[in-house]
Amino acid sequence: MKSLLIPLLLLELAGSSPVLSRETLSGPIAAELVRVVDGDTLAVRALIWPGQHIDIKVRLADIDAPELYRPSCTRERDRARAARNFLVQRTGNTVTLRAVHLGKYAGRVVARVQTDKGEDLSILLLQAGLARPMHDRTGWCSKDSEGQG
Repeated sequence: MKSLLIPLLLLELAGSSPVLSRETLSGPIAAELVRVVDGDTLAVRALIWPGQHIDIKVRLADIDAPELYRPSCTRERDRARAARNFLVQRTGNTVTLRAVHLGKYAGRVVARVQTDKGEDLSILLLQAGLARPMHDRTGWCSKDSEGQG
């Protein structure tokens, strides 16, 4: 009985509400770039407490880039490679995370990500034509190239 009361008491003291997906950490949160996963996802090591880091994947907020690992056609795969290469060229060893919140997939967060020069990666990808706004759900393949791999 005692062992059950302690966790309940800790929850009560902590406010008893778990972290909700709508909660956002405004940042800035310094992060070391581990690798560019694809055109809209980075793997980072983020500094969350003094001397404490977390390795996590970060989805770039408000954009959608072509799929690198499950492309629907050759055109999508080529554009996905171009988006990933663009991020590799634009990022250095560090990035800054802002407006961080839970994504819809476990183990990944969504954030505004800035380069060490203060450039927003989502905006850069949109300006380069390598991503589209998240709400734009049109396909990356033209009618005549769909299904070609």
